[in-house]
Amino acid sequence: MTPVEAEVLGTFFLILLGGGVCANTTLNRAYGQGAGWLVVTLGWGLAVFVGVSVAGPYSGAHINPAVTVGLALAGKFSWSEVPFYIAAQMVGAMLGAVTVWLVYRDHYIATPDPDAKRGTFCTGPAIANAPQNFLSELVGTFALVLVVLYFTEPTLQAQELSEVRLGLGSLGALPVALLVVSIGMSLGGTTGYAINPARDLGPRIVYSVLPIPDKGGSQWSYAWVPVLGPVAGAAAAAVVFLAFS
Repeated sequence: MTPVEAEVLGTFFLILLGGGVCANTTLNRAYGQGAGWLVVTLGWGLAVFVGVSVAGPYSGAHINPAVTVGLALAGKFSWSEVPFYIAAQMVGAMLGAVTVWLVYRDHYIATPDPDAKRGTFCTGPAIANAPQNFLSELVGTFALVLVVLYFTEPTLQAQELSEVRLGLGSLGALPVALLVVSIGMSLGGTTGYAINPARDLGPRIVYSVLPIPDKGGSQWSYAWVPVLGPVAGAAAAAVVFLAFS
């Protein structure tokens, strides 16, 4: 498997299982409906575990454009590969979102609330305040990327960059899954913690074109927050890492 193929597959599983837990806990007549935030955060953490396990040996398991950009800014990933990784992550995220819809199609039909339907695809603010929402995504992604950068540093001291693929997989699947659960439980209550532009934008695009009855709008006016916030957080993490390394 090539690194690009691994990013597609890893991100696909991330969204299939992460979006799936949102659908299971939100949509009408799903067995998990009403299970709550704990199940959602654990579900996303386990989705990350699976995505990293699949992609890690081949691509380093970025499965997140913010991770890709953060590593490149810190000098640990080639800028020439960045567009290919991000494109692969977007494709994987969109395929994952479509598959969640196919699995839960009857439940989307049974759910009248358009906000509930949209929330299984993409994030939204608990309290709409764009600067504050942007800050929430920035801080959550800052925590994710800075930890990844520090955990990859010892590996780089022993091996050349060309010999190892860095990413979330550098932490190991279980540690990075626990990190994402921690971020979700502690910081996710404001925006739903996208902390990943592909995780939000890919499914949001899919939601806008799928034939879901009574689905409402895609909230494009908010869509920049879970894209630019994580990128800014990744950039801040890279700056801090370089300043103290």
